[in-house]
Amino acid sequence: MIAIGSDHGGFDLKEKVVEYLKSHNIPYKDMGCNSKDSCDYPVFGRAVAQAVASGECEKGIVICTTGIGISITANKVKGIRCALCADTLSAKLTRLHNNANVLAMGAGIVGDNLGIEIVDTFLNTEFSGEERHQRRVDLIE
Repeated sequence: MIAIGSDHGGFDLKEKVVEYLKSHNIPYKDMGCNSKDSCDYPVFGRAVAQAVASGECEKGIVICTTGIGISITANKVKGIRCALCADTLSAKLTRLHNNANVLAMGAGIVGDNLGIEIVDTFLNTEFSGEERHQRRVDLIE
């Protein structure tokens, strides 16, 4: 299951990602927000990160206007490796090398089409499991 959350600045892209998840029969849990009304990104970034850290969800996606604040928030939760990605190569490599478990995006940076491509890449790339990458992930933890 994928946990997903955004603030008001990421709301429209979050809704596009939810459509993508539905169309690909990927189970998800929407942690909010539920409108474009002004709200605080740490509430939703933390909720997604906690759902992933607890094992309730396998991966998470967090979105705000830049992706910066919500990624900082997610990374405050023990066990989370949240990567802010604005291109598909970063999304691929953070899964292959860092085994990132939360993807952050900036809706004002990537837009809908690229955002969906980034999500698709992130969700469909497995961790390489190579010893050097696992060693580094262990050092992060």
